[in-house]
Amino acid sequence: HLVESGGGLVQAGGSLRLSCTASVRTFTNYAMGWFRQAPGKEREFVAAISWSGYRTYYADSVKGRFTISRDNANNTVLLQMNSLKPEDTAVYYCAARFTVGENYFATPGDYGYWGQGTQVTVSS
Repeated sequence: HLVESGGGLVQAGGSLRLSCTASVRTFTNYAMGWFRQAPGKEREFVAAISWSGYRTYYADSVKGRFTISRDNANNTVLLQMNSLKPEDTAVYYCAARFTVGENYFATPGDYGYWGQGTQVTVSS
């Protein structure tokens, strides 16, 4: 069970921080990811992180602006979004995949667990 929070309305150039809390027994068994879906478009990869946080991976469209991190003590994964653009407007989803090793995953089909999503709207 994944619950996202932190979405909202922000002006272009602004920042938001999304949070996702997982109700799982052993959070460190899961690689985590963030995806987004704009109206009329397919769900797309945003960022991913391995179980320890050692490995991270970003979509080219957000590289240098977004940062994914995790707090394993609190079963939480974060997405810090800076220099937001109108094209970042979407519903953002947190996802989890049970895995072994320092893996990350960038395809929606790789993940078995999803949150309900949180809306991010960036005005121009």
